[in-house]
Amino acid sequence: MLGAEIMWGVGAPLGKVILAGSVTPLLLTDCRIIGTAALFWIFSFFVKSEPVSPKDLLSIFFASCLGILFNQGMFLFGLSHTSPINASIITTCLPIVTMVMAAIFLREPVTKLKVGGVFLGAIGALILIVSGTAAGGAGSMLGDVMVVVAQLSFSCYLVFFKRLTAKYSPVTLMKWMFTYASICIVPFSYGEWMATDWTSVPAAEWWMVAAFVLGPTFISYLLLPVGQKNLRPTVTSMYNYVQPIVASAVAVWAGMDSFTAGKAVAIVLVFAGVFFVSKSKSRVDMQREARAQKHRRL
Repeated sequence: MLGAEIMWGVGAPLGKVILAGSVTPLLLTDCRIIGTAALFWIFSFFVKSEPVSPKDLLSIFFASCLGILFNQGMFLFGLSHTSPINASIITTCLPIVTMVMAAIFLREPVTKLKVGGVFLGAIGALILIVSGTAAGGAGSMLGDVMVVVAQLSFSCYLVFFKRLTAKYSPVTLMKWMFTYASICIVPFSYGEWMATDWTSVPAAEWWMVAAFVLGPTFISYLLLPVGQKNLRPTVTSMYNYVQPIVASAVAVWAGMDSFTAGKAVAIVLVFAGVFFVSKSKSRVDMQREARAQKHRRL
Protein backbone atom coordinates (compact mmCIF):
# COMPACT_ATOMS: atom_id res chain seq x y z
CA MET A 1 0.00 0.00 0.00
CA LEU A 2 2.90 2.33 0.70
CA GLY A 3 4.24 1.74 -2.80
CA ALA A 4 0.81 2.29 -4.37
CA GLU A 5 0.26 5.53 -2.47
CA ILE A 6 3.71 6.84 -3.41
CA MET A 7 2.80 6.32 -7.07
CA TRP A 8 -0.56 8.07 -6.60
CA GLY A 9 1.15 10.90 -4.71
CA VAL A 10 3.40 11.54 -7.72
CA GLY A 11 0.42 11.12 -10.07
CA ALA A 12 -1.65 14.03 -8.72
CA PRO A 13 0.82 16.82 -9.65
CA LEU A 14 1.77 14.98 -12.85
CA GLY A 15 -1.90 14.77 -13.85
CA LYS A 16 -2.38 18.48 -13.18
CA VAL A 17 0.58 19.30 -15.47
CA ILE A 18 -0.82 17.06 -18.24
CA LEU A 19 -4.30 18.60 -17.96
CA ALA A 20 -2.79 22.06 -18.36
CA GLY A 21 -1.78 21.07 -21.90
CA SER A 22 -3.81 19.82 -24.85
CA VAL A 23 -5.01 16.53 -23.30
CA THR A 24 -8.51 16.80 -21.81
CA PRO A 25 -9.62 15.00 -18.61
CA LEU A 26 -11.72 12.53 -20.61
CA LEU A 27 -8.88 11.68 -22.98
CA LEU A 28 -6.42 11.29 -20.10
CA THR A 29 -8.88 9.00 -18.33
CA ASP A 30 -9.19 6.98 -21.55
CA CYS A 31 -5.43 6.72 -22.00
CA ARG A 32 -5.03 5.75 -18.37
CA ILE A 33 -7.69 3.03 -18.36
CA ILE A 34 -7.19 1.55 -21.84
CA GLY A 35 -3.40 1.72 -21.61
CA THR A 36 -3.38 -0.01 -18.23
CA ALA A 37 -5.80 -2.69 -19.48
CA ALA A 38 -3.37 -3.43 -22.32
CA LEU A 39 -0.43 -3.63 -19.90
CA PHE A 40 -2.28 -6.06 -17.60
CA TRP A 41 -3.25 -8.28 -20.54
CA ILE A 42 0.37 -8.37 -21.74
CA PHE A 43 1.56 -9.10 -18.20
CA SER A 44 -1.03 -11.89 -17.81
CA PHE A 45 0.68 -13.94 -20.54
CA PHE A 46 3.73 -14.32 -18.28
CA VAL A 47 1.86 -15.56 -15.16
CA LYS A 48 -0.33 -18.56 -14.41
CA SER A 49 -3.81 -18.27 -15.92
CA GLU A 50 -6.79 -18.31 -13.54
CA PRO A 51 -10.38 -19.18 -14.50
CA VAL A 52 -12.97 -16.66 -13.30
CA SER A 53 -16.55 -17.76 -12.64
CA PRO A 54 -19.44 -15.88 -14.37
CA LYS A 55 -20.74 -14.77 -10.97
CA ASP A 56 -17.37 -13.27 -10.05
CA LEU A 57 -17.07 -11.62 -13.47
CA LEU A 58 -20.28 -9.72 -12.63
CA SER A 59 -18.87 -8.73 -9.24
CA ILE A 60 -15.64 -7.61 -10.91
CA PHE A 61 -17.70 -5.42 -13.25
CA PHE A 62 -19.22 -3.51 -10.32
CA ALA A 63 -15.81 -3.39 -8.61
CA SER A 64 -14.42 -1.86 -11.79
CA CYS A 65 -17.12 0.81 -11.85
CA LEU A 66 -16.40 1.86 -8.26
CA GLY A 67 -12.64 1.30 -8.00
CA ILE A 68 -11.60 2.54 -11.44
CA LEU A 69 -14.25 4.17 -13.61
CA PHE A 70 -15.95 6.50 -11.12
CA ASN A 71 -12.85 6.91 -8.95
CA GLN A 72 -10.39 7.82 -11.70
CA GLY A 73 -12.82 9.62 -13.99
CA MET A 74 -14.37 11.78 -11.29
CA PHE A 75 -10.98 12.57 -9.73
CA LEU A 76 -9.42 13.74 -13.01
CA PHE A 77 -12.49 15.78 -13.99
CA GLY A 78 -12.58 17.23 -10.48
CA LEU A 79 -8.86 18.02 -10.59
CA SER A 80 -9.40 19.97 -13.82
CA HIS A 81 -12.01 22.16 -12.08
CA THR A 82 -10.40 22.63 -8.68
CA SER A 83 -6.97 23.20 -7.17
CA PRO A 84 -4.57 20.41 -6.15
CA ILE A 85 -4.82 21.75 -2.57
CA ASN A 86 -8.62 21.34 -2.46
CA ALA A 87 -8.37 17.88 -4.01
CA SER A 88 -5.73 16.82 -1.47
CA ILE A 89 -7.80 18.08 1.46
CA ILE A 90 -10.85 16.15 0.26
CA THR A 91 -8.86 12.92 -0.13
CA THR A 92 -8.16 12.99 3.63
CA CYS A 93 -11.81 12.02 4.20
CA LEU A 94 -11.24 8.57 2.64
CA PRO A 95 -10.06 6.73 5.81
CA ILE A 96 -12.85 8.30 7.89
CA VAL A 97 -15.56 7.30 5.38
CA THR A 98 -14.04 3.83 5.01
CA MET A 99 -13.93 3.34 8.78
CA VAL A 100 -17.62 4.25 9.10
CA MET A 101 -18.66 2.03 6.17
CA ALA A 102 -16.59 -0.91 7.44
CA ALA A 103 -18.29 -0.54 10.84
CA ILE A 104 -21.77 -0.53 9.27
CA PHE A 105 -21.41 -3.20 6.59
CA LEU A 106 -18.54 -5.40 7.82
CA ARG A 107 -19.21 -4.87 11.56
CA GLU A 108 -15.61 -3.85 12.10
CA PRO A 109 -15.21 -2.33 15.58
CA VAL A 110 -14.61 1.42 15.89
CA THR A 111 -12.04 1.39 18.68
CA LYS A 112 -10.44 4.36 20.43
CA LEU A 113 -7.07 3.38 18.95
CA LYS A 114 -8.53 3.30 15.44
CA VAL A 115 -10.35 6.62 15.77
CA GLY A 116 -7.27 8.24 17.29
CA GLY A 117 -5.05 6.91 14.52
CA VAL A 118 -7.41 8.10 11.76
CA PHE A 119 -7.58 11.62 13.15
CA LEU A 120 -3.84 11.79 13.89
CA GLY A 121 -3.20 10.96 10.26
CA ALA A 122 -5.82 13.48 9.11
CA ILE A 123 -4.23 16.26 11.20
CA GLY A 124 -0.79 15.43 9.80
CA ALA A 125 -2.07 15.39 6.21
CA LEU A 126 -3.91 18.68 6.68
CA ILE A 127 -0.77 20.33 8.11
CA LEU A 128 1.14 19.30 4.98
CA ILE A 129 -1.65 20.47 2.69
CA VAL A 130 -2.19 23.83 4.40
CA SER A 131 1.57 24.50 4.38
CA GLY A 132 1.49 24.25 0.60
CA THR A 133 -1.55 26.42 -0.08
CA ALA A 134 0.60 29.17 -1.55
CA ALA A 135 1.31 26.94 -4.54
CA GLY A 136 -2.35 26.19 -5.23
CA GLY A 137 -5.18 28.25 -6.63
CA ALA A 138 -8.81 28.56 -5.75
CA GLY A 139 -11.03 25.61 -6.42
CA SER A 140 -14.63 25.33 -7.53
CA MET A 141 -17.66 23.68 -5.97
CA LEU A 142 -18.17 21.43 -9.03
CA GLY A 143 -14.59 20.17 -8.91
CA ASP A 144 -14.74 19.61 -5.16
CA VAL A 145 -17.97 17.58 -5.47
CA MET A 146 -16.42 15.41 -8.19
CA VAL A 147 -13.41 14.66 -5.97
CA VAL A 148 -15.79 13.77 -3.10
CA VAL A 149 -17.65 11.32 -5.38
CA ALA A 150 -14.29 9.79 -6.39
CA GLN A 151 -13.39 9.20 -2.72
CA LEU A 152 -16.82 7.75 -1.86
CA SER A 153 -16.69 5.31 -4.79
CA PHE A 154 -13.22 4.13 -3.76
CA SER A 155 -14.36 3.64 -0.15
CA CYS A 156 -17.20 1.45 -1.41
CA TYR A 157 -14.72 -0.55 -3.48
CA LEU A 158 -12.42 -1.14 -0.48
CA VAL A 159 -15.30 -2.24 1.78
CA PHE A 160 -17.46 -4.33 -0.56
CA PHE A 161 -14.93 -6.15 -2.76
CA LYS A 162 -12.26 -7.39 -0.37
CA ARG A 163 -13.42 -10.97 -1.07
CA LEU A 164 -12.31 -10.76 -4.70
CA THR A 165 -8.78 -9.76 -3.75
CA ALA A 166 -8.52 -12.82 -1.51
CA LYS A 167 -9.73 -15.13 -4.27
CA TYR A 168 -7.83 -13.96 -7.35
CA SER A 169 -4.31 -12.76 -8.11
CA PRO A 170 -3.75 -9.02 -8.65
CA VAL A 171 -3.04 -9.55 -12.36
CA THR A 172 -6.22 -11.56 -13.00
CA LEU A 173 -8.41 -9.18 -10.99
CA MET A 174 -7.04 -5.96 -12.48
CA LYS A 175 -6.94 -7.37 -16.01
CA TRP A 176 -10.71 -7.83 -15.94
CA MET A 177 -11.42 -4.65 -13.97
CA PHE A 178 -9.57 -2.44 -16.45
CA THR A 179 -11.09 -4.32 -19.39
CA TYR A 180 -14.60 -3.60 -18.11
CA ALA A 181 -13.68 0.03 -17.41
CA SER A 182 -12.33 0.39 -20.98
CA ILE A 183 -15.53 -1.03 -22.49
CA CYS A 184 -17.66 1.34 -20.41
CA ILE A 185 -15.73 4.52 -21.14
CA VAL A 186 -15.15 4.19 -24.91
CA PRO A 187 -18.76 5.01 -25.97
CA PHE A 188 -18.66 8.26 -23.98
CA SER A 189 -15.32 9.41 -25.39
CA TYR A 190 -15.45 8.22 -29.00
CA GLY A 191 -16.53 11.62 -30.32
CA GLU A 192 -13.77 13.44 -28.48
CA TRP A 193 -11.18 10.96 -29.72
CA MET A 194 -12.26 11.61 -33.33
CA ALA A 195 -12.36 15.40 -32.89
CA THR A 196 -8.87 15.66 -31.34
CA ASP A 197 -5.92 16.63 -33.53
CA TRP A 198 -3.44 14.08 -32.19
CA THR A 199 -0.61 15.36 -34.38
CA SER A 200 -0.65 18.64 -32.45
CA VAL A 201 0.03 16.95 -29.09
CA PRO A 202 3.70 17.60 -28.16
CA ALA A 203 5.99 14.60 -27.65
CA ALA A 204 6.68 15.73 -24.06
CA GLU A 205 2.97 15.35 -23.23
CA TRP A 206 2.92 11.84 -24.67
CA TRP A 207 5.86 10.90 -22.44
CA MET A 208 4.05 12.33 -19.41
CA VAL A 209 0.89 10.40 -20.30
CA ALA A 210 2.94 7.21 -20.67
CA ALA A 211 4.53 7.80 -17.25
CA PHE A 212 1.06 8.48 -15.80
CA VAL A 213 -0.22 5.15 -17.17
CA LEU A 214 2.80 3.11 -16.06
CA GLY A 215 3.45 4.46 -12.54
CA PRO A 216 0.36 5.95 -10.87
CA THR A 217 -1.95 3.47 -12.62
CA PHE A 218 -0.42 0.13 -13.65
CA ILE A 219 2.07 -0.22 -10.79
CA SER A 220 -0.32 1.22 -8.20
CA TYR A 221 -3.19 -1.08 -9.17
CA LEU A 222 -0.81 -4.05 -9.30
CA LEU A 223 0.14 -3.36 -5.66
CA LEU A 224 -3.34 -2.34 -4.43
CA PRO A 225 -4.90 -5.87 -4.31
CA VAL A 226 -1.91 -7.12 -2.32
CA GLY A 227 -2.62 -4.46 0.29
CA GLN A 228 -6.36 -5.21 0.23
CA LYS A 229 -5.70 -8.92 0.68
CA ASN A 230 -3.49 -8.50 3.73
CA LEU A 231 -5.00 -5.42 5.42
CA ARG A 232 -8.41 -4.38 6.72
CA PRO A 233 -10.27 -1.73 4.66
CA THR A 234 -9.64 1.04 7.22
CA VAL A 235 -5.91 0.24 7.39
CA THR A 236 -5.74 0.15 3.58
CA SER A 237 -7.38 3.56 3.32
CA MET A 238 -5.11 5.03 6.02
CA TYR A 239 -2.18 4.83 3.61
CA ASN A 240 -4.03 7.52 1.63
CA TYR A 241 -2.43 10.00 4.03
CA VAL A 242 0.95 9.20 2.47
CA GLN A 243 -0.05 11.06 -0.72
CA PRO A 244 0.38 14.60 0.69
CA ILE A 245 3.81 13.58 2.03
CA VAL A 246 4.88 12.46 -1.43
CA ALA A 247 3.42 15.59 -3.06
CA SER A 248 5.32 17.71 -0.53
CA ALA A 249 8.55 15.81 -1.19
CA VAL A 250 8.13 16.28 -4.95
CA ALA A 251 7.59 20.03 -4.43
CA VAL A 252 10.75 20.27 -2.28
CA TRP A 253 12.77 18.26 -4.80
CA ALA A 254 11.56 20.48 -7.66
CA GLY A 255 12.48 23.63 -5.76
CA MET A 256 8.84 24.73 -5.44
CA ASP A 257 8.75 24.35 -1.66
CA SER A 258 11.04 23.96 1.35
CA PHE A 259 11.22 21.37 4.12
CA THR A 260 10.19 22.83 7.49
CA ALA A 261 9.80 21.66 11.08
CA GLY A 262 6.02 21.73 10.57
CA LYS A 263 6.30 19.27 7.70
CA ALA A 264 8.47 16.99 9.84
CA VAL A 265 5.82 16.99 12.59
CA ALA A 266 3.11 16.31 10.00
CA ILE A 267 4.99 13.29 8.62
CA VAL A 268 5.42 11.86 12.13
CA LEU A 269 1.68 12.32 12.79
CA VAL A 270 0.74 10.57 9.55
CA PHE A 271 2.87 7.50 10.18
CA ALA A 272 1.83 7.41 13.86
CA GLY A 273 -1.78 7.38 12.70
CA VAL A 274 -1.14 4.54 10.26
CA PHE A 275 0.65 2.59 13.01
CA PHE A 276 -2.19 3.00 15.54
CA VAL A 277 -4.88 1.97 13.05
CA SER A 278 -2.87 -1.08 11.95
CA LYS A 279 -2.49 -2.09 15.62
CA SER A 280 -6.18 -1.60 16.48
CA LYS A 281 -8.26 -4.72 17.04
CA SER A 282 -10.34 -6.12 14.20
CA ARG A 283 -13.67 -7.91 14.53
CA VAL A 284 -11.85 -11.24 14.20
CA ASP A 285 -9.44 -10.27 16.99
CA MET A 286 -12.31 -9.35 19.31
CA GLN A 287 -14.21 -12.56 18.52
CA ARG A 288 -11.07 -14.57 19.22
CA GLU A 289 -10.60 -12.81 22.58
CA ALA A 290 -14.25 -13.36 23.50
CA ARG A 291 -13.95 -17.10 22.77
CA ALA A 292 -10.76 -17.29 24.81
CA GLN A 293 -12.41 -15.56 27.80
CA LYS A 294 -15.41 -17.88 27.54
CA HIS A 295 -13.12 -20.89 27.43
CA ARG A 296 -11.24 -19.68 30.54
CA ARG A 297 -14.52 -19.19 32.46
CA LEU A 298 -15.58 -22.73 31.55
